[in-house]
Amino acid sequence: MPLKIKIMKYTNSKITLTIIALICSVFFTHSQEIIKDSVKTKPTLVASSKKQKIDGVIATVGDYIILDSDIDKTYLEMSSQGNSIKDITRCQMLGKLLEDKLYAHQAIQDSIVIRDEEVKEKMNEQLNYMVEQLGSMEKVISYFKKSNEEEFRNELFEIIKMNKLTGEMQKKIIDAVEITPEETRTFFKSIPAADLPVFGAEMEVAQIVIAPVISQEEKQRVITRLREIKGEVLSGASFKTRAVIYSDDKGSASSGGYYKINRKTQFVKEFKDVAFSLQEGEISEPFETEYGYHIIMVERIKGQEVELRHILMMPKVSDKALKEAKEKIITIKKKIESGEITFSEAARTLSDEKETRANGGVLINPKTQDTHFELTKMDPSLYSEVSNLKENAITSPILDDDPRTGKKYKIITVTNRINEHTADYAKDYIKIKDLALKEKQIKAIAKWSDEKIKETYIKINGEYQDCLFTNNWLKK
Repeated sequence: MPLKIKIMKYTNSKITLTIIALICSVFFTHSQEIIKDSVKTKPTLVASSKKQKIDGVIATVGDYIILDSDIDKTYLEMSSQGNSIKDITRCQMLGKLLEDKLYAHQAIQDSIVIRDEEVKEKMNEQLNYMVEQLGSMEKVISYFKKSNEEEFRNELFEIIKMNKLTGEMQKKIIDAVEITPEETRTFFKSIPAADLPVFGAEMEVAQIVIAPVISQEEKQRVITRLREIKGEVLSGASFKTRAVIYSDDKGSASSGGYYKINRKTQFVKEFKDVAFSLQEGEISEPFETEYGYHIIMVERIKGQEVELRHILMMPKVSDKALKEAKEKIITIKKKIESGEITFSEAARTLSDEKETRANGGVLINPKTQDTHFELTKMDPSLYSEVSNLKENAITSPILDDDPRTGKKYKIITVTNRINEHTADYAKDYIKIKDLALKEKQIKAIAKWSDEKIKETYIKINGEYQDCLFTNNWLKK
């Protein structure tokens, strides 16, 4: 099959399965992507509300069962989210549910543990979001057509736990897959010239960042407050509650500052160094990262993973310091425009952003890990700032109020514009490597599924035995 068709099939499959995954998770629960198709469609067994069915077990995977009503629930949730169900058959939905149960079953066999507290925290986070969106818990229950809050919570709990088991098992399979440069080259050479992927127009951008200077008095105020909180916790107060109230980390505050990390987790070095130096139940002294000041409490250590809670406090920026930062970046901009210094040199010697200083201010695309930003996929805020910049032009000072790192000023320039082009191995190596890795992951998932289906008790009942599954669920 030509690669272009392969990629299109993969993309369409991923979109379909992502929609179904969202339906099955019901409440926007995050899960890993299922890369492989679940089922080949068949004109029978489509969604229908014309005849009543007696609910019963339609499939068994290991210790898990799937009821006929489970399929109906996913259709209901999809409809309630405004999605069309006309092109998704009951066979397709069953195929996806079978995959989820297989992952969850094997996760338990592999001793992957999802703590109830972790599930409850995620559940409360989602409930808070839904109440915020719809106005009240009563409206949420009505929207999802549940009888009462207890039923709703119990069902949501099981859905989140299942998704977490599924996600952890999928992650375990995919994380073991690596791609070598030679495999990437072989993959690229196997693509016929006529079928090489086409990459859209891109640009490379660079920035210089000036952060306002925080006074020593303000830093000491934050350190003192964190030490006070540590003392309160050691005297019996709840670390979790104080994280909800005081932490400036909006990503974890609602869950009481909770994170589960390992050595490979993309956290700053200073944070991980402290986290892995603590024993269970121990609370760190206040320490500094680029985001502010933290204290960490380790709740649990399991192998190479640490479950922890943390509180982040960001020192406040004075109006005077902010004004001085703006004046400084205006001066830098004038020096570049007059030719006194290049943008790259100014970034290396004057910018306060350590991640980009060494590269002359050039930004790394967080999605692709290279320096190219495809225009159609660029962050809207960045696009609005650079899309109309002329050659060698520099933006006016931009006040960036980053919730993670606080207020700072920046100037941006476009260093390179790349027109839409057919894939080139040297220029597009990162993208090609990503495609090669995805193909290898697809094969790994397929191999794993085939092996686990053979060794797992699976039974499909009644009319669903007529489904034409891609995976060999019927073991024929």
